[in-house]
Amino acid sequence: MRLFGVLLSFFFSSLAFSQSYPSKPVKLIVPFPAGSATDQVARLLGAQLQEALKQPFVVENKPGAQGMIAAEGVAKSPPDGYTLMVSTNTPQAAALSLFKKVPYDPVKDFEPIARLGTISFMLMVRRDFPAKNLKEFLEHVRSQPGKHACGYGSSGSQVAQSMLRSMGKLDFADIPYKGIPQAVTDLLGGTLGCAFVDMANALGQLKGGKLRGLGVTSEKRTTLAADVPAIAEELKGYELIAWFALMAPANTPKDIVQKLYDTTNTGLSKLETKEKFAGIGTDVAPMNPQQLAGFIKSEISKWATLVKAAGIQPE
Repeated sequence: MRLFGVLLSFFFSSLAFSQSYPSKPVKLIVPFPAGSATDQVARLLGAQLQEALKQPFVVENKPGAQGMIAAEGVAKSPPDGYTLMVSTNTPQAAALSLFKKVPYDPVKDFEPIARLGTISFMLMVRRDFPAKNLKEFLEHVRSQPGKHACGYGSSGSQVAQSMLRSMGKLDFADIPYKGIPQAVTDLLGGTLGCAFVDMANALGQLKGGKLRGLGVTSEKRTTLAADVPAIAEELKGYELIAWFALMAPANTPKDIVQKLYDTTNTGLSKLETKEKFAGIGTDVAPMNPQQLAGFIKSEISKWATLVKAAGIQPE
C-alpha cells in the first residue's frame, strides 16, 4: 500500500507539473543566424506557443559549426521543457556525414516533439551575371573552370551545390558561411558568383530585384516562384528538400512533450499559419513525436547517401 501511495503521489505531482507548464519563459534555440529560414520559422512558432501557453517563448540565435554548437548546448540542457530547439536536417541528420566528430547523438540526446515544415532552395546569381537562365549558367560555368565561387550556409545548401557540381560537371569553389543570410550579403556585394538560398530568403531577394533565381531544388516548380524552373528540368533526378522540427533534450517528461506537440499541431492546422509559412517559402508538414523519431533515423541514412553522392568529404 505504501508503494502504491508513492506511485500515486508521483502521478499526481507529474500531472500538476504538466498542467502548470510553462510557468516561466521558454528559450527557443535557433542553430542559425537571425534572418535565416530557421529563425523565421522559430519566430512564427514562438509567437503561436506564447499566445496559446501564456508565457514568453524567447528566440535565441546560436549559429556556428553547421548548427552543432547550438545542438550540443541544447542536448546538455536540463530536460525540463524550458530549453527547446527549432532544429533542421543539418544538425539532426546531415552533420553525422559532414563531420568526422559530432559532439552529441542526434537520436539519443534529443526528445522529438514535432516536425514543422519543409523547404527547398533556389540557385541565385546577381542580375548582372552573364547567364540569364539555368542552361546558360551551366554552359558559362563549364567554360570557365575554377573561376567562380558559390556560397553555402547550411547542409542543405552545401549538398545542393555539391550535387550541382557533380551532376552538372562543373568546377567552382565552395565558400562556407555561418548562415545563408551572410552568403546572400556577399553575393549581393559581388564576392560570390552564386549561392543556394533557402526559399524564405530567396523570395525576398526576388522581390528586391537585385538577384535572379535560376532554379529550385524541389523536384518540380513551386507555386511560390512559378517562373523559376526546377533544376531537375536540366539535370534529371536532381532534388533536395530540407525540414524544420521542434526538439527538446532527451528525457524531457512525456507529458510536457505531448503538451508542446498538441499546442504546436493545433497552430499548424490553422489556415492563417499555413499562409504565414508559405510567405517564408515553407510548406507546413507536421509529424507527431513518434513519427518524427522514425523520420530522423531515416533522414540520417538519406543524408549519408546524399553527401556521399555529392562527393563531400567529412571535415
